[in-house]
Amino acid sequence: MADFYSVLGVERTAADEDIKKAYRKLAMTYHPDRNGGSKEAEERFKAITEAYDVLRDPQKRAAYDRYGEAGLRGGAGGYHHVDLSEALSIFMRDFGGFSGLEDLFGGRGQSGSGPRTGADVKVTMPLTLAEVATGVEKEVRLRVLDACDHCGGSGAEPGSKVKTCATCAGHGEVRRAQRSFFGQFVTVAPCPTCKGEGQIVESPCKKCRGEGRMRGDKTIKVQVPAGVATGQYMTLRGVGNAGARNGERGDVHVVFEVADDPRFERDGEDLYTEVLVTYPQLVTGATIEVPTVTATVALSIPPATQSGQVFHLRGRGLARVNSGGTGDLHVRVQLWTPDSLSDEEARLIERLGEIQTSVPADRGKGFWAKMKEALGA
Repeated sequence: MADFYSVLGVERTAADEDIKKAYRKLAMTYHPDRNGGSKEAEERFKAITEAYDVLRDPQKRAAYDRYGEAGLRGGAGGYHHVDLSEALSIFMRDFGGFSGLEDLFGGRGQSGSGPRTGADVKVTMPLTLAEVATGVEKEVRLRVLDACDHCGGSGAEPGSKVKTCATCAGHGEVRRAQRSFFGQFVTVAPCPTCKGEGQIVESPCKKCRGEGRMRGDKTIKVQVPAGVATGQYMTLRGVGNAGARNGERGDVHVVFEVADDPRFERDGEDLYTEVLVTYPQLVTGATIEVPTVTATVALSIPPATQSGQVFHLRGRGLARVNSGGTGDLHVRVQLWTPDSLSDEEARLIERLGEIQTSVPADRGKGFWAKMKEALGA
C-alpha cells in the first residue's frame, strides 16, 4: 500500500490547502471522463481520492500519521477502500461547484437529482482500559431521523402523487451559460424549486410535513476491537440519519475515549507500571505478582537487582489494532521504604548498618563518573 502523502506528492507536513490543491490537480488529470474509460486512470483516480479523503480530515490524518492504515480501521463497517462511485462523489462534493467543471470533463459529471443522503452522526464512546484490552461489544443509544411511518419515507400523503419538477425537468440542477471575453462559462447549481431532488410532492405528508422522516431513538451495537486508543474512531456505514424523502442514510462515527488506569502509563500498545519491593527481595531475589490489565502475572526478580531496574514482559501489553501481535508490559521495580519499624526490625536494620557502613567504592560512582571512565577521560 503506497503512502498517502506520496500518492498526492506532498510532504507529511503539508498544510490542508496544499493537500487540496495537489488532489485537485491530480484529479483533473486522471478523472475517468478525461481518459476515455482508461482502467489505469480510473485506478489512479480512486487511489488519489482515497488519500485525499483521509488527509483532508484532521482525525483520520492524525490516526494515519500514528498507526498507518491500521489506525483507520474499526472492525466491520469501518475504514474501507473507496470504489469509483464514492471517489466521484468525493470529488464532486468538494469541487463540483467550480464554474465550467463539466465542460472540462466533456459533459457527464455527477447528477444532482434524487434524494439527498442524511447527515452523519458523531458519538463519543467511553471505554475502560480493561475493555480495550479484550475488545468489547457495546450498545449506543442515538437520536436520529428515521423514515416516517405514515408516508413510508416518501414525504407525500398516502394516495397523492409525486410529479417531475418543471423547472429542472427532473434533473435536480439548473445550468446557466455565460459568454465572456475568455469564452463560455457554465455554472451548475441545485434547482431552487425542488432543492435538487428533481421531483415535487403535490400533497405533503401531514405527519412529517413532507420531509419523509421523523426523529426517534435508535439503539445500535458496536463491536469495539481490542487495542483502540483515545481519538481513534470507527465508521458505521448507513446507520445515521435518514435522508429526506427516501434519501440514503448517513453514517455514524464512533469516537473512542479511553479512561486512564492509575496502574499504568500507556504508549501505543505498550504499558508501563511500577511495583514496590523490599530490600531482601532485591538482594536475594524473589518471585512477585505484578498487575496486567485484566489479571496478574508472576515476575522473577534475580538476586542483586538494583532499585529502578526495568523488566520487559513480552506480549503482556495491548493488542495492535486490526493487526497481529501484542505490545509489551514494562515493569520498573522500586525499593519500598517503610514508614515505621517494629522493635525487631529496628534492631536488624541497626545491625545491618553496622555491617554495611557505606557503599563500596566501585559502586559509589555516579553516572557521569562512569561515562568519563568509558570515554577514557
